[in-house]
Amino acid sequence: MKWERKDLLGIKDLSGEEISLILDTAESFLEVSTRDIKKVPTLRGKTIINFFVEASTRTRTSFEIAGKRLSADTINISASTSSLVKGETLADTARNLEAMNPDVIVIRHSCAGAPHMLARLVRQSIINAGDGAHEHPTQALLDMMTIRSRKGTLSGLNVTIVGDIAHSRVARSNIYGLNKMGAHLTVAGPATMMPRDIRELGVKVSFRLEEALQDADVVMMLRIQTEREQRSVFPSLREYSAFYCLNGDNIQRARPDVLVMHPGPVNRGVEISPEIADGANSVILEQVTNGVAVRMALLYLLTGAIE
Repeated sequence: MKWERKDLLGIKDLSGEEISLILDTAESFLEVSTRDIKKVPTLRGKTIINFFVEASTRTRTSFEIAGKRLSADTINISASTSSLVKGETLADTARNLEAMNPDVIVIRHSCAGAPHMLARLVRQSIINAGDGAHEHPTQALLDMMTIRSRKGTLSGLNVTIVGDIAHSRVARSNIYGLNKMGAHLTVAGPATMMPRDIRELGVKVSFRLEEALQDADVVMMLRIQTEREQRSVFPSLREYSAFYCLNGDNIQRARPDVLVMHPGPVNRGVEISPEIADGANSVILEQVTNGVAVRMALLYLLTGAIE
């Protein structure tokens, strides 16, 4: 199929065919990162603006690397170096960026819906690099790419997502995407971290980690979202770790070839023990590698769609 969307705002609105197209395209770009000279002329003459109002290491860096490996001109802007600190509205900032004629604007913002607003305001392609607790579509895509490359398929797999489901845009995007691709999902965590309507998204819910890990093909551990919590949702990190940290004992309930994932940054000893994070079942660093390929694929597909 041909990519026809102007923007990539979330996984919810994508079809299974569109997800497969992105993953297939990403796999074709994976080889570029293994070359001595890691560059192709595919997007020469194109301009990518990475506008990160919220802090980021992996997502921002991989978008910058993705653009440069495709030979695009890549500009990074953070909130602290933009006119937002002078009182300029996000809408005015976007219109000024539009006037400079870039081809793609990648935005991360703490407010849910910010990328959607920009997509309505400007003619350039908008990529959502994370908006509040809403969605993180490129993370879900790289997660699905990692699972598919290791397991050969997404359909029929038992995937368990553990942690702060209520505040996690990563969990939401993965639930949308993995459901579309035929996986069976279980979410686990404290009741205080579980949205009331989560079952409506087509997942099983468990409040016991040991139960949720049973026969899991993939276990995705989530970071505690302290910056999004309006109040304390658990007594202490020590207590959370005692009940929900993935370790050498409870992982035995999963399948022997289980994939262990984490979107990062990892709080070692809280969400996951060091020996599991660094162990043979962990694909955490592989997720990071695949993130560059996924973002290369999206830049390629979106710039082609707006020509």
